[in-house]
Amino acid sequence: MKKTLLLFFVLVSTTIMAQTNSGWGIKGGLNYNSNGKYFDDAGKIIDNPDGNVGYHFGFFGKGNLTGSLFIKPELVYTKIKSDYDGDKFDMSKLDMPVLLGYKILGPLEVFAGPAFQYILDTEFDGITMEDVENDFTIGMNIGVGISLGNIGIDLRYDRGFSDNQARYVNNNILDGFEQRVDTRPEQLVLGVSLRL
Repeated sequence: MKKTLLLFFVLVSTTIMAQTNSGWGIKGGLNYNSNGKYFDDAGKIIDNPDGNVGYHFGFFGKGNLTGSLFIKPELVYTKIKSDYDGDKFDMSKLDMPVLLGYKILGPLEVFAGPAFQYILDTEFDGITMEDVENDFTIGMNIGVGISLGNIGIDLRYDRGFSDNQARYVNNNILDGFEQRVDTRPEQLVLGVSLRL
């Protein structure tokens, strides 16, 4: 499945590069992971502004399908940080969103599409967690962006669909018991891109 997905990504990217008014570029930005509690977590930003803030960087392709319709596959390394009752959870993953977008008016555009995610590493409060149920998960991205020539800015919502938990044993209690951390991302992503 992973090889099929990678082959699909390469074929879509190659097709896009063959289109007129298409291209590829680099992108990066910040992510804010909320664990599903945006309004509760908003107050914590003042006390600990970098608590749930991660980052991403990578490549994208963008090709016009019609005058206003476009496709935009991406390959992005993402670092997510989360706070679970004072304990820190970090996750590194490769994201491969395949976005279908529509240019609304002038530089304004909206987009949505599936996001294929491959988890590279998880760490909970300094302990590397090897036991993640699924390394490969599926989610979705939906957002809005502005394209100003070769520079783009977008804000998107990223949500993982696949149930996926990381397990670890808490040895701080006499018997030790298994605890689980939900690794599905639910984040707001602010990105800046440069078409080359």
